[in-house]
Amino acid sequence: MPGSHGEDGSPPDTGRGGTATARLMAPPHRALVVGLLAIVTCGAFEAMAVTTAMPVVAAELGGRAYYGLAFSLFLTASMAATAAAGPWCDRRGPRPALLAGLALMCAGLVLGGAAGSFGLFTAGRMVSGLGMGFTIVAVYVVIGQALPQPLQPAMFGWFSAAWVVPSLIGPYASGLLAQHVSWRLPFLGVAPIVAAAFALVWPRVRSLPAPSAAPAGAGAGADGRRRALAGIGLAGGVAAAQWALMAGAGSGAAAAAEAGTGPAAQGMWSGNAQPVLIVVGLAGALAAVLGARRLIPPGVWTARRGLSAVMAVRGLLTFAFFGAEAFIPLLLVDRYGLEPSIAGLALTGGALGWTAGSFVQARAWLTRRASLVLGPAAVAACLALISASAALSAAAWWIPAAWVLAGMGMGLAMSVTSVATLDLSDAAERGRNSASLQLADMLGGVIGTAGAGTLYALMLDGSRTPGAFGFALLTSSLAVPALLGAVAGRRTDAPSRAGAGAPRA
Repeated sequence: MPGSHGEDGSPPDTGRGGTATARLMAPPHRALVVGLLAIVTCGAFEAMAVTTAMPVVAAELGGRAYYGLAFSLFLTASMAATAAAGPWCDRRGPRPALLAGLALMCAGLVLGGAAGSFGLFTAGRMVSGLGMGFTIVAVYVVIGQALPQPLQPAMFGWFSAAWVVPSLIGPYASGLLAQHVSWRLPFLGVAPIVAAAFALVWPRVRSLPAPSAAPAGAGAGADGRRRALAGIGLAGGVAAAQWALMAGAGSGAAAAAEAGTGPAAQGMWSGNAQPVLIVVGLAGALAAVLGARRLIPPGVWTARRGLSAVMAVRGLLTFAFFGAEAFIPLLLVDRYGLEPSIAGLALTGGALGWTAGSFVQARAWLTRRASLVLGPAAVAACLALISASAALSAAAWWIPAAWVLAGMGMGLAMSVTSVATLDLSDAAERGRNSASLQLADMLGGVIGTAGAGTLYALMLDGSRTPGAFGFALLTSSLAVPALLGAVAGRRTDAPSRAGAGAPRA
């Protein structure tokens, strides 16, 4: 989560004329600021709510075999929209992307909340992901155009704070609603708030001037369009590959029994469909590789010393953390019989740990290299502890306690990767390298959730969930990328500007 302080932990420069807080809430900015904060808060609440409610959703809609898709396809769609939104905002300004993003967010929330099948629910999550990708990019552009520069650091600090309340109360509230009322309310109830936020921000956004025509030259615009197409191809390829993997893993009688759709579903995913799945999976993997080669520096895959290693740490962290986070509530509900609201408190503990890790990082008590080694190592240790707890059927409280440690590891390392990327980049490459860092972040989360979901589907036996060994295997496998992240963190101490981060043309 972005912080509200500088790299040294000092308050941001507020400029003249009072504190940044007072000036942000002055009449010229008040409606815009409140609306933007509401948008970010709604996105944060949805992210926390869906993880807590998912065990109930999967059980009611018969989607255990495809559990991971609800998470991975959301991230995949968001990745595609993010890649497309940057050049779109450069050409047309933030208005079209913001309008499209908020409309898609509302549509996805309504579709997911009203879904009568897990397929429709997953489709709703994809639509919401598209909306989130468009919206976040447009929101950043709006801040750059509509708010004076001295107020922008404070606004980003408020965004960080906007995640705090959803992280603290969102999992528990969502669990209570799913358990005692309906899992649909966290989705259907957020949509009107998004619509109201749009009403607040649109008058100010509508008055923003159009962008200057091709300020960086036609070549830069063409490069942006090529990168957008590559990003869409990457996301589309990843989506196709993970769908084929999940469909293959959940095929046959196990998926039919879980989905409750009878012999027709068995025929759909029978041996006759396997060649189609193989072709779709291979085509998707090829498209993903080609897109990744265009957007992510080649040195990232080998954790080349310097900037490339920093990006590798970021991708490996999100691989391990978000892959595991999707299954923590499910583990507590299925293996320990906890209520969804109590299981959701584990996510709250992770958010508190993240905040504590960010505080330590902001105080500069550790060097950059130490943060990028200890952060991934803490996540790996947490996942190893959770794996041992599941295998030995230890007391349930060990799991949320360990998840606090994982959150601390993320807080230690995540913001450091952003600062290090800027520090190790030449001025002309900072924008491109920052985009590559974000794509590595998203791609890591997609691969982690899709991989964990596929492994979970493979371990399903009809309507029975994996036993203690199955959950132990899932979490221990995710400890491996976290350990690799700690190894890559040892290679981030030496600048590597030459050829370190420029994506291929």
